[in-house]
Amino acid sequence: MKPNPSTSSDISFDDFQSQILKDYETAVTSRECSLLGRREVLTGKAKFGIFGDGKELPQLAMARSFQDGDFRSGYYRDQTFMMALGLFTPKQFFHGLYATTDIEKDPMSAGRQMGGHFTTHSLNEDGSWKDLTKQKNSSADISCTAGQMPRLVGLAQASKIYRNVPDIDANLFSKNGNEVAWGTIGNASTSEGHFFEAFNAAGVMQVPMVMCVWDDDYGISVPAEFHTTKGDISEVLNGFQRDEDNKGYEILKVQGWDYTALIHTFENASDIARENHVPVLIHVTELTQPQGHSTSGSHERYKSPERLEWEKENDCNKRFREWILKNKIATEEELKNLEKSIKQAVRTAKKEAWSEFLQPHLEAKKQLVQHLGAVADKSPNRTFINKLKNDLIAVEEPLKKDIASVSRKALRYVINENSSEKLGLIQWVNAYMGAEQPKYSSHLYNELGNKATLVKSVPPSFGEEQEMVDGRIILRDNFDAIFSKYPNTLIFGEDTGNIGDVNQGLEGLQKKYGEHRIADTGIRETTIIGQGIGMAMRGLRPIAEIQYLDYILYGLQTLSDDLASLLYRTVGKQKAPLIVRTRGHRLEGIWHSGSPMGGLIHLLRGMHILVPRNMTQAAGFYNTLLKSDEPALVIESLNGYRLKEPKPTNLGEFCTPIGKVETLREGTDITLLSYGSTLRIVQKVAEELLEVGIDAEVIDAQSLLPFDLEHDVLKSIQKTNRLLVIDEDVPGGCSAYLVQKIVEEQNAYRYLDSAPQTLSAKAHRPAYASDGDYFSKPNAEDIFEKVYSIIHEADPKSYPKLR
Repeated sequence: MKPNPSTSSDISFDDFQSQILKDYETAVTSRECSLLGRREVLTGKAKFGIFGDGKELPQLAMARSFQDGDFRSGYYRDQTFMMALGLFTPKQFFHGLYATTDIEKDPMSAGRQMGGHFTTHSLNEDGSWKDLTKQKNSSADISCTAGQMPRLVGLAQASKIYRNVPDIDANLFSKNGNEVAWGTIGNASTSEGHFFEAFNAAGVMQVPMVMCVWDDDYGISVPAEFHTTKGDISEVLNGFQRDEDNKGYEILKVQGWDYTALIHTFENASDIARENHVPVLIHVTELTQPQGHSTSGSHERYKSPERLEWEKENDCNKRFREWILKNKIATEEELKNLEKSIKQAVRTAKKEAWSEFLQPHLEAKKQLVQHLGAVADKSPNRTFINKLKNDLIAVEEPLKKDIASVSRKALRYVINENSSEKLGLIQWVNAYMGAEQPKYSSHLYNELGNKATLVKSVPPSFGEEQEMVDGRIILRDNFDAIFSKYPNTLIFGEDTGNIGDVNQGLEGLQKKYGEHRIADTGIRETTIIGQGIGMAMRGLRPIAEIQYLDYILYGLQTLSDDLASLLYRTVGKQKAPLIVRTRGHRLEGIWHSGSPMGGLIHLLRGMHILVPRNMTQAAGFYNTLLKSDEPALVIESLNGYRLKEPKPTNLGEFCTPIGKVETLREGTDITLLSYGSTLRIVQKVAEELLEVGIDAEVIDAQSLLPFDLEHDVLKSIQKTNRLLVIDEDVPGGCSAYLVQKIVEEQNAYRYLDSAPQTLSAKAHRPAYASDGDYFSKPNAEDIFEKVYSIIHEADPKSYPKLR
């Protein structure tokens, strides 16, 4: 479909001229930043640089069609777009390059991400939402190529939800679903599975998404023919083109140096997506990359002289300049004067940013030099301290690590001294580290008063005659209460909608709440997670269902690199309170019974990981999470849906606490810690141990991230003096993590009379069938014998060797 020029707004020639010259100013400014940015890296002032040179013109066109409320989900070439919207200045560009840890100076990430990663602020200081409909929005970038694609689907889907689901308070988030989600990606990265999965999902769902491919014929040093069939992504995707009989994509192709065609193409794409909720692909071809992929190397190494000459002649900024002159929009002299002033402005921005970056370092250096001098004057080790001081003085442009390192090393030379000067140095070091460390480590989790760990525990209540029901009924009826209470909640996944999930925990709810809120998806775990992230970033409360815990590995990259790090990498300026629901543990077979908890708790720092032992606990976790706004993974026990539980009378209200353990059985001889399905076996064994005179205390971890914030396990060990952690993860997995938390963080080693021990599954995947489960994961006899051996070691006379 050819772009329709009639979509352009009618404006006067003066306004038209002004717009074009403003665009040219932005393009040249962005290019000059790229050129100077590379020099700053090569001179050592910055660590690494990856820039948007060669992609300026299509980004200007995209910015023209980008409206308030729209969202971008892009990658590290989009600096011109951000500048065109007034969301990014040259000084901020250089602050990002230098990694300034000040959110005012580097609003993209306060130095946490390398330059080229863009975001806007969705949250007020108190963590509440800004009015996203009155600003232009960029979701926070990640480096992983195509990693922005799953999130893009959810950002677009939110508009569809807001347009089609009544009773949602959309005041801050949407105006009748008219917002478009804009994605950008390099042509080579369209080879990634994330791109294809997300592209297909958006076509199936028909969401207002514009997918922009910046095509410069290369992916790092590798030409397009090695990345893409036929070397042309829009040619490959032609089967997605919509027609009179089939829904699909509108596919547009435009040359990246053709200013007017770009403007019309992006306007056309915006209209199609915004009005009709039809996804659009814009394939922008014949772009260049004047400085190569990044500062890590030169493109002269892999491009032919002919290609380099072609790129020089077809540079989009050069072609834009020629077009301006040809159409008499400006004269040669006017453009030269403009370019000269731009270069001066960018150089000034660079100089000011570097000065602002260095100023606090120089002040800290000055203070430290004074402390070191004072300490040296009183110390017999003055020679060594003075050397540290003089070495620091010689560093004209110190980094924080230089200052921190010298100050801490100096303390080694005054260990056995006692002076006011030493005390002053210690206080200075503590204050400096206390002020600087949070600039690199804060906001992994919510730090405000509404965080999930502060949600008050509300126990389930029961009638006089307890109704015993399958666990799935408790989940189902609790979800029913949730969807009634919170209009902005929705759930989606494989088999989630029509049949009410594979275990019937959502039975009948699609009929009651509709297909938009209780939805089926295709088999595509990565974009299921991405749907949830994007919708959560736009004020909805999605629950993304991954059918089995083993399948979460498909979406693990998106969970780890995007969701878990979002609050951290935006320094608390964006959030995505997505709840991921799945089920696992103790079923039989390699692919449906995994418990990769060690991997998850390490890769998903930044999320809560909750492991309820039954469906009442699980329901309580969902209730708790919806009173807060943090991402979480809830793993229901797969073999518990048909087990009978008493049905609470306060469904939708009771709250399982996050970060607390629960003592299920008190004992005096040993503390047994476990969670999930294995816990039921542990409880049974605890009763059997009484037969041989061993009184075990049984504790349910419940919450792995965070774990036992009140140190209740320590209190148990103070009584029993022994610890065994039982876990169905691999050796050294989750059980090792729990022991580290207890022994190291809680200092339980002081109260242990025996070595803390773990009992895990075997190192291999669990084998199939009941016998496979018995010989692969901790069974009742394993647990009994392990506990007995610990007690035997302590008292071999009373407890002779078992076997």
